[in-house]
Amino acid sequence: MGKFWRLDTLSYLGLWLLIAAVAILGRILPLSNPYGGWPAPDFLLALTFAWILRRPSQIPAVAVVLVFLIEDLFVMRPPGLWALAVLVGSEFLRRRSQVVREMNLLLEWGMVAGVMLAMTVANRLALVIVMSPRDPIDLSAAKLAVTIAVYPLVVWVLQGVLRVRKPATGEVDELGRKL
Repeated sequence: MGKFWRLDTLSYLGLWLLIAAVAILGRILPLSNPYGGWPAPDFLLALTFAWILRRPSQIPAVAVVLVFLIEDLFVMRPPGLWALAVLVGSEFLRRRSQVVREMNLLLEWGMVAGVMLAMTVANRLALVIVMSPRDPIDLSAAKLAVTIAVYPLVVWVLQGVLRVRKPATGEVDELGRKL
């Protein structure tokens, strides 16, 4: 618990929260679709997964749940359902961050795509079970495909611009603990 309160960890958490706020604001503003008929990708989901696979200690599970719960409320989805799916998916990936450290981007992309597909299917099944309104299946599939397609771009921005990289094998922090 003590390593969470370090200044660099808190600054990266603050940066992720700021990006999440901008992404949610971008989703609720009534802007025209700049993607030419394609649905907008879920940049926040892709960024969250990429960040958790690179530095899992910088984004705690509580922050993930709260941000996606707020997003559920703002975009008028059933509160907590997508947040729960994102929590399960992110924790699945967090537990595998040591394995992903040695993977190349193509394998990581495939694993993240599988997690996103499982989350989308589970979300749709839950909505069918409770007979809640849901997006048409082609729109959900297109949004999933676009989100999966932009994942490498999100990883590139995360590593190139924000300087959040996978720790090297054997890398230690300032206190000598293994990352």
